[in-house]
Amino acid sequence: LTSTGNFADVNGPYSPIDTKNAILIGTIRMGFGHCRMAMAIASAARHKGLTPYWLDMMSFPDNAASKTIRQIENWYNLGSRLSQNSQWFNRVFWERITSDAGLRLSGALRDKTISQIYAPLFVNVPKGMPFVSTHPWVGHGSVAAGVEGVVTIIPDNYPLAFHLVEGSVHAVQSPSAYMGYRAFISMGEDNNLEHCLPKEEIREVGHYIDHEIVSNIEYDCSLRLARLKKGCSRRFLLTMGGAGAQVQKFADIVGASKDAIKNEKATFFINMGDHKGRWEALEAEFKKAGISYTLHDTWKESRSFIDEHREKPVFGVHVFLHENFYAAVYATNLLMRISDVMITKPSELSFYPVPKLFIQRVGRHEAWGAIRGSEIGDGTIETGSVTSMHRTLKLLIEDTDLIELYCDHIVKNYKQGIYNGAYNTVDLALELQGR
Repeated sequence: LTSTGNFADVNGPYSPIDTKNAILIGTIRMGFGHCRMAMAIASAARHKGLTPYWLDMMSFPDNAASKTIRQIENWYNLGSRLSQNSQWFNRVFWERITSDAGLRLSGALRDKTISQIYAPLFVNVPKGMPFVSTHPWVGHGSVAAGVEGVVTIIPDNYPLAFHLVEGSVHAVQSPSAYMGYRAFISMGEDNNLEHCLPKEEIREVGHYIDHEIVSNIEYDCSLRLARLKKGCSRRFLLTMGGAGAQVQKFADIVGASKDAIKNEKATFFINMGDHKGRWEALEAEFKKAGISYTLHDTWKESRSFIDEHREKPVFGVHVFLHENFYAAVYATNLLMRISDVMITKPSELSFYPVPKLFIQRVGRHEAWGAIRGSEIGDGTIETGSVTSMHRTLKLLIEDTDLIELYCDHIVKNYKQGIYNGAYNTVDLALELQGR
């Protein structure tokens, strides 16, 4: 992915790796969040004049690492979808699995041991090359392979020992996450821990946000406020997560806004990612409800639409679907800039500088993302019930005060450096290599 949002030619000429003016970003194409963080780091690195190299553990399809991860992802996706269709399953099983299962340090030790099978993927990492890991399995594998100066960037805002990688320096996005990991909060088997994470092994860096988003925060917020003043159709962005778990939720949101869409009071951008099957399910719901839409399924068409409507009025429901995984993820980055409100579960998108309506989480570990967003003033409280979500959605369509409030705080947060996590992570990786 280039800094302009286009995609590199994989069949193009090979260039030798530049180890002196580059950074290596290790990630997993498992869900969207870990790759989203990697894209942010790559964007910041390129802005700083570095060449970002991307190492995806899933790019080696026939080895033990990819096979293991793929099986785990299949089960995780199934659980995520079941949690959205069954309140009983969500309450009794999924909330616990997504929090307690990764909470204890004993589990992190188990993951460290299992991750020995990932080490062969990292044995040829050039010595002295800055290395950033966006997933603990990447971190464990690289450390086991002898890579030095690894930066482990931790997602979410809920301290889980699962994300700790012994032998690396950890980056977190908030003060509460810093304290939670530093003190190993609730990470002992019987809360009987006597030691803490050394302060040299953790750094609060801020939110991991792409340079092209951070550098345009004031401009994008000014366009949102101008649209509010003109009474333009309110632009909402719905983003399907990597597990594809929220088809019914999306259908309900758009269905509840049907009159507002018809009266040109609300416009919806829906990024379905690369979930063709989930789009077919949502399309069936739209047809039953009599909701018309426009489908954008080529990267060129999507880029053209976004550029055209940055300031030009837009109406209706627009669906984005891309076969290319990176286009599927990155489309959200482009769409959020032309949106007034992003409607999202409190995932890694919780940390992005766009007004947000937080809908029901998919796993307890996401709860603190909404808390973070609502407390720094760039998003709502999590609207866990259908009635509270509908009420808040109606408020955002009909009134302007919440969006004005969020834009004001986003600009204040920007000036305080809250969204500088990607830049600071790159600086940390360089620092650990003595640069």
